[in-house]
Amino acid sequence: MNSKKENRAAKILETLTKTQKEEVSVLADMLKVSEVTVRKDLDALESKGLIQRVHGYAKLNSPDNINGRLAFHYEVKKRIASRASKLVHDGDTIMIESGSSCAILADLLSETRKNITIITNSAFIADYIKESPNVQIILLGGIYQKNTQCLVGPMIRDTASGYSVHHFFIGTDGWSMRTGFTNKDQLRAQAVRDMAHSCEHVTVLTESNKFDDIGTVPINIKDLPISVITDCNLSAGIQNKMKSEGIEVIEV
Repeated sequence: MNSKKENRAAKILETLTKTQKEEVSVLADMLKVSEVTVRKDLDALESKGLIQRVHGYAKLNSPDNINGRLAFHYEVKKRIASRASKLVHDGDTIMIESGSSCAILADLLSETRKNITIITNSAFIADYIKESPNVQIILLGGIYQKNTQCLVGPMIRDTASGYSVHHFFIGTDGWSMRTGFTNKDQLRAQAVRDMAHSCEHVTVLTESNKFDDIGTVPINIKDLPISVITDCNLSAGIQNKMKSEGIEVIEV
């Protein structure tokens, strides 16, 4: 997308996260463009799995699945993913865990890098970028978790152990002053721990509002070098705590 299209897309998604459903004519009036232009924008968003088209309307996907979560704070996630993409170069092999910001990063890399390999436990990400000629996808084996569309279980560690990469990009559901980054799901947290054994550096991609949630399952990756890429609304107290633990904080 060019900058004008990206701005319109961001405004459309921002509107739909508030209203859940909106008429094409209303979106056209809001954006001060023709309905034809809005329909093209909606087609592009639907192709990315961000929305659904209904006759005369656009509606947001359910927030209970990863397609729906992609749309929430999309512009912030896109900035985070853009900054993370600078760490990856043509020809690199990286690991990416399941998550909405991670999916946006994978999509961005598939458009801007050549001859990269992405090792992932996310069936969603594998499908999301499957048409890209620039990416080889290695999908780790495991038990398919329907709600997250990712693979979990003991096979993750077995299959991930066959690789050694520098960068491992992950999401998070929360953060605790005591335990660090957390997940809501025990099996996903374990998958992250198991994949982390095959990497040299973990980069967490998350919006700052996630730091308001503690989460129930510690990811337990404190023994690895960690960077966090987030937006500029992170509190000074949390930043200082993470920096005191050797965590690099990058704001976008």
